[in-house]
Amino acid sequence: MRLADFNYELPPGSIAQRPLDQRDASRMLILNRARQDWEDSSFRSLPERLRGDELIVVNNARVVPARLFGRRAGIRAEKPGRNPRVVREFLSSEIEVLLTRQVSPEEWEALVRPGKKMQLGERVDFGTGELTGEVVGRGEYGLRRLRLTSPGDVHEAIERLGHIPLPPYIARSDEPADRERYQTIFAERPGAVAAPTAGLHFSPAILEQIKQRGVEIAAITLDVGLGTFQPIHEEEIEQHQMHAERYEIPEQSAKTICNARRDSRPILAVGTTVVRALEDAAAKSAAKSGNDSHDACQVFLVEPGRAEAGIFIKPGHRFRVVDQLLTNFHLPKSTLLLLVSAFADRELILRSYHHAVETGYRFYSYGDCMWIR
Repeated sequence: MRLADFNYELPPGSIAQRPLDQRDASRMLILNRARQDWEDSSFRSLPERLRGDELIVVNNARVVPARLFGRRAGIRAEKPGRNPRVVREFLSSEIEVLLTRQVSPEEWEALVRPGKKMQLGERVDFGTGELTGEVVGRGEYGLRRLRLTSPGDVHEAIERLGHIPLPPYIARSDEPADRERYQTIFAERPGAVAAPTAGLHFSPAILEQIKQRGVEIAAITLDVGLGTFQPIHEEEIEQHQMHAERYEIPEQSAKTICNARRDSRPILAVGTTVVRALEDAAAKSAAKSGNDSHDACQVFLVEPGRAEAGIFIKPGHRFRVVDQLLTNFHLPKSTLLLLVSAFADRELILRSYHHAVETGYRFYSYGDCMWIR
């Protein structure tokens, strides 16, 4: 398959730059796969449109204020014999760091800009000595490995000094309100560097209405990182290599998912991150048990515990777990657009996107949503 087959035209004005005043005020496009059609609706209609026996699976990852601004510590520039003007310029050099994944209690993978200036052994200071990062390794995709240290607690320093890492298509700096608004109401487990945005539409009132209908809620954690947003550079999409993202499925959630499948209840995934975690865990469970049917759920449908999802879901994927998907609108030529095109028909998805553009839906992270049934 060619990447060009997953493109569409989007006017810049369709990209939501700020969230709505109320979380649940979003519009919702309901896509029916069986009928190959759609209807315009609102997210607030979700509770009444549910059957009442669904299992809704959400991602409870919490976004870390992972964007840090600092200055080079100037270790190399302070060598004897250096031109003082060069030393001063070096010491004033600003560095932007985006933490992408914590790999140990002290170390993070990170994107550093400008990356060429930060070589192994160099340091960057954040704040007034409150946090220091040292480059201790290099990785794929231009990543650096940073060891973060602080006179106090490192995580508290990150929370205090960091900025919410809004996506680059939001053409503004983060604001204080984003610290709360770019988190879902399910957010509990810090570690993500982007929000699982399909969950942003849920308000406490909507969640309560859903529960009153008898719908069950299960939570998993996927730390949203580069795997979700890494662009595809190859024209033949089969050549793309996904960046793995860490996830955890509690045993109770795995049992709940298994029971829903056993009882033939619809499993509704809130967001593509949930889909990635569940489908990856189902593949691991099938490989471990040697049983790919799970009809009677004699073994776990999804493997519980911690793992990393390197799965690349594209058209042709056979979904083992997810029956329905609530998701935002995604970038052209992205892995997320390929995922929803795998869940529904590619042409249906692109036609519905064209309709969404023409009728004024708001796109991307702070935008409206689509319910694929």
